Amino acid sequence: MTPVPAASVSRYDHVTDVLVVGFGCAGAAAAYEAARAGAEVTVLERAGGPGGSSALSGGELYLGGGTPVQRACGFQDTADDMFAYLRAALGPHADEEKLRVYCDESVEHFEWFTDLGVTFHHSLWDSPTWMPPSTDGLMWLGENAWPYNTLARPVPRGHRPATNWWGGRLLMDELTAAAGEAGAVTRTDTVATALIVDGDGRVAGVTARQYGEELALRARRAVVLTTGGFADNEEMLADHAPLLLGLGRVSDGLDDGSGIRMAAAIGAATRRMAVTEIAMTALPAMAVRGMLVNAHGQRFVNEDVYPGLFSVAAHRTQPGPYWVIVDEEGYEAVPEAERWGVLPRFVEEDLAALEADLGMPAGALESAVGTYNTHAERGADPYFHKDPAWLRPLKPPFAALDPRSGFATGERNSAGTGPGAAGFTLGGLRTTVEGAVLTVAGAPVPGLYAAGRASSGIHGEGYISGTSLGDGTFFGRKAGVAAADATPG
Repeated sequence: MTPVPAASVSRYDHVTDVLVVGFGCAGAAAAYEAARAGAEVTVLERAGGPGGSSALSGGELYLGGGTPVQRACGFQDTADDMFAYLRAALGPHADEEKLRVYCDESVEHFEWFTDLGVTFHHSLWDSPTWMPPSTDGLMWLGENAWPYNTLARPVPRGHRPATNWWGGRLLMDELTAAAGEAGAVTRTDTVATALIVDGDGRVAGVTARQYGEELALRARRAVVLTTGGFADNEEMLADHAPLLLGLGRVSDGLDDGSGIRMAAAIGAATRRMAVTEIAMTALPAMAVRGMLVNAHGQRFVNEDVYPGLFSVAAHRTQPGPYWVIVDEEGYEAVPEAERWGVLPRFVEEDLAALEADLGMPAGALESAVGTYNTHAERGADPYFHKDPAWLRPLKPPFAALDPRSGFATGERNSAGTGPGAAGFTLGGLRTTVEGAVLTVAGAPVPGLYAAGRASSGIHGEGYISGTSLGDGTFFGRKAGVAAADATPG
């Protein structure tokens, strides 16, 4: 990752105006906008085709402020309400400058997607879930859970492309096509290895490797780094985000932090490198109908909150393993399609026996369920404020669901030997709203921009689904426009 002096480059194998490194959602948005602004654009992608981790994602886009989908579903929203929710849910220490712009321009960003051909059905999935098994275009992402429903008007903002289950591939197909139609040229199987820097400290291009051949590529105007985070780099995780060590990774396997390291090698600053998102393989549809407890049998969160928040709360603050405790009525109330093949690990007629199965202190789970039931009978949850709609006394038989057993078949890892959670990194290069990479001293690095998980976006220490694709495309667009407008070097 050591920078290469431009004076040492004898010839360039390729010259373009804007060089985008990485072809996920942020790279596609940057390439599209830069090309549309009249720049000659080349995209480097280390894999055999575009998509990256974005293509493997659920495809949710966190958008609001009064989109046509929200209005069609009967919801009134404002940029201020969206900002108030995200400031709390993505905090503490969310980037309020970026977040304010993102919320204020959210409706326009929604229209940008529809102009590209992305379709959103005007219907709502109205219960907690990781991923709806439907084509509904709108879903709740914790906006209606305490304490967030006390800070802003609760309005659903999870916008989903018109496909059931995972929609990331559909979204990337549209973005990739748009970038190509705008004139961006793609070089796949090409991995960037270092930044080329001229005598004035300006980024002039990158060195790269393709099929074993070393290349030098020049950018007349700017380089845009959209290379993803560093979830797949064990050394960087150990240095910055050790909470992810030992957990699964939500990535395409190529999020190695290369763009962050290339920029840091020339003095670029980073931000929030310790922050991670963690998704526990616990079904929200089950948890909300029962209790989520720690290894001591204690509740610690309202189960109707966005599941990424209860996942992070567990792994950051609670002793594991973690369990979802539900009764037969609650389990059977979950439609078959929403069970994801998950079966209970243990089932018992009485809580004392279940405590023994789970290795909990005697009486701990009995006490927790007893307290829960007492308040559920009164329709209130004074400890954690779960919505009364989900409160119901639990009665035998009782089941314990083990997140370590995973999803999909109910048989995979049936002994509870998996990690029980997977995650990704949220920290990265410090950038301006327009995507300019900043030095440790706070000055822009001439000729260098970044977006997506290679940068530190709107997030503080929290995360909500849809803010990766939303943030990546939104600030990718701004970085593309700024790069195309940069003064030629």
